[in-house]
Amino acid sequence: MAIKVDYVARETATNLFRNVTLTLASVLTVVVSLTLFGSALLLRQGVENANERFKGGIEFIVYLQPQITQDQKTSIEKDLADNPDVREATFVDQDATYEEFKRLFQNSPQLIETVTPEILPPSFRVAPRIQDPEVVKALGDQFASKPGVYEVVFAFEVVQRIQETFNKIGVRFLAAAVLLLVAALMLILNTIRVAMFARRREIEVMKLVGATNWFIRVPFIVEGIIQTLLGAAVAVGFMTFLVRPFIDELSRDRVLPIFQGFVITDSNLVFTNIFVVGVAVLIGAIGSAVAVSRFLDV
Repeated sequence: MAIKVDYVARETATNLFRNVTLTLASVLTVVVSLTLFGSALLLRQGVENANERFKGGIEFIVYLQPQITQDQKTSIEKDLADNPDVREATFVDQDATYEEFKRLFQNSPQLIETVTPEILPPSFRVAPRIQDPEVVKALGDQFASKPGVYEVVFAFEVVQRIQETFNKIGVRFLAAAVLLLVAALMLILNTIRVAMFARRREIEVMKLVGATNWFIRVPFIVEGIIQTLLGAAVAVGFMTFLVRPFIDELSRDRVLPIFQGFVITDSNLVFTNIFVVGVAVLIGAIGSAVAVSRFLDV
């Protein structure tokens, strides 16, 4: 017996509205779990963005005063070049710093409009020969008090603080999301079971007239997928209009400097949204497929 699209649509809609309370419970559970799951993914990508400046073996950054004189810059550059503990020192001028700033804060055009290259500090990105934190700290401290230096930022301090913050927030989000995804799976399974029980006589008649296993099962599987897709749509909206702006606001908050540079790009958000929708389809398909295999004797 061939499966028709209009039949699947009609039967799926009937099942969804027959058990409105269970359907809403399933959708809301999916919304909360996927929002937490997606937020944890966004936080992880924010960590990677915040740590990007330390790629390539860079262990500390010597930020210079925006109005540093050429003699002061030349002196610092010479000291870095002559120091036997420095493997490489790369100068990043104000224009390059501004381009990096625009890329990191591309989601905050108003902030970008208030900043010009002249007020941003140039810097030296330093890769030492020895990676030991104590040696790196001692090396960086040599330049902290030099004329024209604004600040020395160490990778191991920044990365450690960011990682600790993520572990406190992101891991808990993931744990809660996994538990709620399991709950959503069970709710979907129960919703399908109730729908099949309510239509048990129709199913018996369909079997008697020669309906195939998949002819009966497909509407129930589609029902489970639709429930999770509805939840995913709301979760994507929350992440786009609530979670991401909240993280962007934290990155601009001077009271919480740990989050500075902790930004979510458009590509990060698109990837996370697509991944969340994929997880939703997978959860819906698994839950409904298990239900029809376990509770439908066909």
